[in-house]
Amino acid sequence: MATTVPLIINGKEEFPSATFDVVSPYKNQTCWSAAAATPQDAIRAVEAADAAFHAWSQTKPTVRRDLLLKAAEVLEQRLEQNAEYMRTEMGADVGASQGFVVPLAIRMLRDVAGRITSICGSVPIVEVEGQSAMVLKEPMGVILGIAPWNAPYVFGIRSAACALAAGNTTILKSSELTPRCYWAIGRAFEDAGLPAGCLNVLHCRPQDAAEVVNAMIEHPAVRKINFTGSTAVGRKVARSCGQNLKPCLMELGGKNSSIVCADADLSTAVQGVLAGAFLNSGQICMATDRILVHSSIAAAFTEALKTALAAGADASALPPTLVNTASKARVEALIFNAVASGAHFISGSAETNVPQDAGVRLAPVILGGVKEDMAVWQEEAFASVAAFMVFDTEGEAIRLANSSGYGLSAFVFTSDLRRGLAMAKKIQSGAVHINSMTIHDEPVLPHGGVKNSGWGRFNAAEGLNEFLSTKSVTWMD
Repeated sequence: MATTVPLIINGKEEFPSATFDVVSPYKNQTCWSAAAATPQDAIRAVEAADAAFHAWSQTKPTVRRDLLLKAAEVLEQRLEQNAEYMRTEMGADVGASQGFVVPLAIRMLRDVAGRITSICGSVPIVEVEGQSAMVLKEPMGVILGIAPWNAPYVFGIRSAACALAAGNTTILKSSELTPRCYWAIGRAFEDAGLPAGCLNVLHCRPQDAAEVVNAMIEHPAVRKINFTGSTAVGRKVARSCGQNLKPCLMELGGKNSSIVCADADLSTAVQGVLAGAFLNSGQICMATDRILVHSSIAAAFTEALKTALAAGADASALPPTLVNTASKARVEALIFNAVASGAHFISGSAETNVPQDAGVRLAPVILGGVKEDMAVWQEEAFASVAAFMVFDTEGEAIRLANSSGYGLSAFVFTSDLRRGLAMAKKIQSGAVHINSMTIHDEPVLPHGGVKNSGWGRFNAAEGLNEFLSTKSVTWMD
């Protein structure tokens, strides 16, 4: 279907002359084009958000709550269509798009809407006799959100909705790979009655992204930036924020470990590892990259893994889709280099035999015989690829898990909850899940990482506080 995805600036859809192609990995062909924002467009979006800020920040919490709930209702009505946009643009399957990402985004929106009326300050008792004080929680101003392609509705909602819920206005800079998904979010808020300028949606050509983003970061009206994406790009965004003394929330990559202890239930562990490694073609920042298994059960675990894979195999099904050919080439290089250095295939192979018109696809791979210095062990794969290593002691397992520069998510499989909790305290990660997979994101749990996985938190009360400013007021009675 030939169409052009517009920008949304000050409540209006715009179709500038410059566009770029959006390529669907299903056929590796253009599915539609998208309007390409310029730095001047970005400045206009900031100015629109700034102009809308005063009125929006003064709205009653119940008004903001009801509007966000209406936007959630609109998104729910369009769930199947929005999921189809996601499948077309990034190659997600029905389960990941329609069954997981879009419904989660709607739940997140309703959760943050319900928290709006609980925003409040405090009244501390100060030292001086005859003096009183209060601490206020106030909107910050214009918030810039920069979001990636792999779970667009979740990332777009938590960026835009948290900012709006706190009384801010915002610009949502979409990924060039999934612009229509982000347009759909903006359209849902507009159709729910959000005032013009409160949420602006921009997309741009990859070669223009740095200039477009920096124009907004440098604008004095922009008070905070939230970024979800790769650690490499996050460093660039954080550097620009630092130069402009702008606070930023960073949710970056992960190299997530699953630790399977000697007393783990093999069936539960295998299911958790496979789901964590292969959901959404492994294109999730919380995906399981590293499988650490105690030496006493390594052989049994490997056999159980192979049995589960064989039971779920469908010879007629095509391999999972990756977002583009560049991603596939990078992942294939990780696999080939590991095998050339001594790793071996526990499952999968070096060949992905698919028809020429089948798009960008890569069969799932689990590698054994992996060494710590291999790139496949150290670098985020962002595909259905996991590396397997054996450990002898809990201390060794924790050292291996913590040896990553990342710290986003981890899991521990054990029948002893005390052991699991003790290990969780020692693992350097924003989240540790005991007897469930590394991919776990829900509205009531703060989400974010440590080390190279970033700082700050989305979701829950912590996520809302990220978009509020604290002000102390004192007076003499």
